[in-house]
Amino acid sequence: MTVLNLVVRRSTEICPDVRELAFALPGGGPLPPHPPGSHVIVECGASHNAYSLTNPGSAPQEYSIAVLRRPAGSGGSLRMHGYRPGDEVTLSLPRSAFAPVSTARRHLLVAGGIGITPMLAHARDAVRWGRDVELLYVHRPEAGAYAEVLAGLLGDRLRRTTDAYDFTRLLQKALVSQPLGTHLYVCGPPALTDDVFGRAAAVGWPPERLHLERFTPVELEPGLPFTARLARSGHEVAVPSGTSLLDALLAAGTAVPNMCRQGVCGECRIPVRAGRPLHRDEYLTEDERAAGTSVMACVSRCENDTLEVDL
Repeated sequence: MTVLNLVVRRSTEICPDVRELAFALPGGGPLPPHPPGSHVIVECGASHNAYSLTNPGSAPQEYSIAVLRRPAGSGGSLRMHGYRPGDEVTLSLPRSAFAPVSTARRHLLVAGGIGITPMLAHARDAVRWGRDVELLYVHRPEAGAYAEVLAGLLGDRLRRTTDAYDFTRLLQKALVSQPLGTHLYVCGPPALTDDVFGRAAAVGWPPERLHLERFTPVELEPGLPFTARLARSGHEVAVPSGTSLLDALLAAGTAVPNMCRQGVCGECRIPVRAGRPLHRDEYLTEDERAAGTSVMACVSRCENDTLEVDL
């Protein structure tokens, strides 16, 4: 996988427990462009964490992210909060599974907490190209990252609240008042995203107009054991309950590129020849999942006894 060796250009606390980091090439210069909604994987010591890019992506001179400090996490956010200008950092190339739909009549953005980060990029892009957009943003008091920036960008197209009941009222009103052809984009804690999708489905939003970006991986069940058959060698690898396909393959001596181990970066994608994948990633599209021709080895499993992979 191609990576970028960058340096920290800025490290700024933008609200309590949220730090904005900007990365650039050591000597300056343009970085690879990307659509709004893209993310990068940042190497944080032993951790590899995904962060949404907040910068405009057409001709970026820097990549910017915002990191919520999580004292009870794996330690990646604490390390990120310790970065200062000049520190060296390794990032993946930007990847996108949450870009705005170009044919959408309108874009309804819903963000909770640090889930505002991809929405900032969406809002910037919508304003630049004159797209119809509305943003609902709920956050803790004093923790409204980018609130002033968004107010300047969107004006009265921004609905912001710190009250859960007020957010539900605003959300319900927005869901039933959109013109046909509107697409809904949601990012936030699992409870919020599940609630928004549930309410949208209840009032008739079709699934193809609902788009989700999680900022924390879903807590996955251990899953049932299965066997991975390696088509090229004929070897079979047991994948016990609670062990990922990726870890089982690596333990058996089969090299598989990997990075985030959260089902978001796409690095450990493996072609499938036979069997029914149980998809648990955030990377593949619905059409790719339905085709069943590939699987993310780090999080996904198998719905039957054997998964034959092209390895």
